[in-house]
Amino acid sequence: MADFNQILTPGDVENGIVNVVVEIPQGSNHKIEWNRELAVMQLDRVEPAIFAKPTNYGFIPQTLDEDGDELDALIITDQPLTTGIFMEAKVIGVLEFVDDDEVDDKVIVVPADDRNTGDAINSLEDLPPQLLKQIEHHFNHYKDMKKPGSTVVKGFGDVERAKQIIRDSITRWNEQA
Repeated sequence: MADFNQILTPGDVENGIVNVVVEIPQGSNHKIEWNRELAVMQLDRVEPAIFAKPTNYGFIPQTLDEDGDELDALIITDQPLTTGIFMEAKVIGVLEFVDDDEVDDKVIVVPADDRNTGDAINSLEDLPPQLLKQIEHHFNHYKDMKKPGSTVVKGFGDVERAKQIIRDSITRWNEQA
């Protein structure tokens, strides 16, 4: 199997378009992660059903967040996406997040070509406030049954903040290569 990180680039970050590989479909409580060493998707664990993902979840190739993993992406669509696919996505913001005292930010994206919404989502302000509350609640509490208080949402950032986090993650990737 080909390694996504060797083939896919991060995308056109300056113009706000990134490549994203889907790991977890929206609504799933399976924690599926890209295993960089084996170049396969791996089921890491099964979370309690009450902590199913509120959005699709994936990563931007050729990036490393401060926690040493690929930079995460929350993918907003009206239906779950399939594990292993990649897509071009429009950056609309970022969830600034700390997990076990490590920065673990999540870039928030939508499909770059979404004819269902008419490409009307361009920033976090275009999302329903309730969805942002659900995302924040999920990430503040999804580890509560195992390790309460180990996750903290620091807040949401705009498109420019998200792009800076992506650029920093690309730099970290290139420095380790």
